[in-house]
Amino acid sequence: MGTRLAGKVVVVTGATQGIGKGIAYMCAGEGAKVIISGRNGRNEKDGLQVAQNIKEEYITDALFIKADVSSEEACKRLIEKTVDHFGRIDGLVNNAGVFPRGSMLETTEELFDTVFDVNIKGAFFCTKYAIASMLRTGGGSIVQIGSTNGYKGQKDLAAYSCSKGAMLTLNRHVAANYAEEGIRSNWITVGWVASEGEIELHERMGVTEAQLHEQAKVEIPSGRMQTAEDMAYGVIYLLSDESTQVTGTELGITGGHRV
Repeated sequence: MGTRLAGKVVVVTGATQGIGKGIAYMCAGEGAKVIISGRNGRNEKDGLQVAQNIKEEYITDALFIKADVSSEEACKRLIEKTVDHFGRIDGLVNNAGVFPRGSMLETTEELFDTVFDVNIKGAFFCTKYAIASMLRTGGGSIVQIGSTNGYKGQKDLAAYSCSKGAMLTLNRHVAANYAEEGIRSNWITVGWVASEGEIELHERMGVTEAQLHEQAKVEIPSGRMQTAEDMAYGVIYLLSDESTQVTGTELGITGGHRV
């Protein structure tokens, strides 16, 4: 067990599976008290299990808080419950996201609203309430989990790409306007990760996990897909005191994909 986040309280949204779960585990492994958030149903069951696993595997506290971040009120409650339980918040990882496929011409208003409500509305309001708390306790670090699609985007990910572009602006806005208060914001450009959601999506399209990895060998310069742990290593650095002079940056963990 490490100590790079010892004593810090970190909230990870969308932490019941995939990248978020990997980040939550590594934060706990570095000594942080971790809040796992997710929606109800399967996510709630998985989130409770993640929190229990962390308590059993690491000498730290973990708490699952049910929160559908597409609602401002849920974002507010998430941060308030965190502060009520732990007394403060030192780090926020805006990881929750959805990525239904659809080109510009195929995107309905319903699909657009679903994507923007989770991906940017959720990140915006979680950030808002985290900043309000951090201002009272001397600062903190926010990590925005971005995507290569935030810079232009695949044709069949129109709404998702635009939502991540908005998150990139959110990152720069927070970094530029709250550094004097000791609050930092940084963005991680996520490459091609073999998360549960990505695998399930491609299986529905008739592509097996093995075929996915073979495709990645050809398309990604480093020769492999990225993992949740690859992302978590970057998050740990950005949450830790090692990066107190790092804000507004864009850290690409992509294996050279779409550089």
